[in-house]
Amino acid sequence: MASNQLNSLELSRQWNKTLMFSSRQMNWNGILVEQCQSPASAFEMELPALADHWLYFHTGDPAPLVQNRDDRLHESTLHKGDSLLVPAGQPSYWCQAPDMSDVICAPLHICLKPELIQHVAEVSEVDSKRFELVPCFGQKDLQLHQIGMLMFAELKSGGMMGQLYIESLTQALVIHLLRRYSTLAKPIASPNNRLTHAQLQQAIDYIHAHLNRELSLTELASVVNISPTYFASLFKKVIGISPHQYVIKQRVERAEVMLKGTDLAIADIALQVGFSSQSHLTQQFKRLTGVTPKQVR
Repeated sequence: MASNQLNSLELSRQWNKTLMFSSRQMNWNGILVEQCQSPASAFEMELPALADHWLYFHTGDPAPLVQNRDDRLHESTLHKGDSLLVPAGQPSYWCQAPDMSDVICAPLHICLKPELIQHVAEVSEVDSKRFELVPCFGQKDLQLHQIGMLMFAELKSGGMMGQLYIESLTQALVIHLLRRYSTLAKPIASPNNRLTHAQLQQAIDYIHAHLNRELSLTELASVVNISPTYFASLFKKVIGISPHQYVIKQRVERAEVMLKGTDLAIADIALQVGFSSQSHLTQQFKRLTGVTPKQVR
């Protein structure tokens, strides 16, 4: 990308808002998730071309917004759940009037590296040079909003669910953008093949052998030499749940065995089976079993 393009950090500064949450220190590969907050005062702003793809999720009260793109004005009133997408490399102009400074605006911003989009496209057998993401403005897209809010919840938790979870969400987000907001002539199809029994067992054995540490989608996929995008889809097709959900289930089951068979403190058991804390174990344990770890004891 050209050096004069606006990066995600500079984009946050341009909006001149108070940063509430950010994934900058969480090592989320290829993606940045942030929430900013400020009064929804009148403004006029011209943004140069962006180095990253920029998603904006409106989370507050209705707000009128004008975008000037390709010498055309696009006017919309953004409602909670609406989103907009500005692809990398595209300048834009924004204007909001009248003044709504009595209303607090706290949108969610997601920036995606073009390299991430290209990688997912290529492993999905799509020529990354033959498509572009296209802008959207004031879009009501329930699936896109749901993925964004799941990422926001993970951001607010401090990344409690782990790398495997956020990588799975990122893959789902990119695939959705490629399917709904790109110039692809032929949509990405779900893989029709299946994991072989040997591949499935290899992946499961690896999960069980490494439950006590952070696992990533990329890591699990590399064990069976399949792209992360296909691995997540094929694993769910065979097992019935996503790799992340399977890992959580196995951790809870191992914790239950240890709760019944050892005198280890619950906090120690949580760490030994791969949860980030006792509270994380308790949350997932109760969700899956209906009781808390203390009740098992």
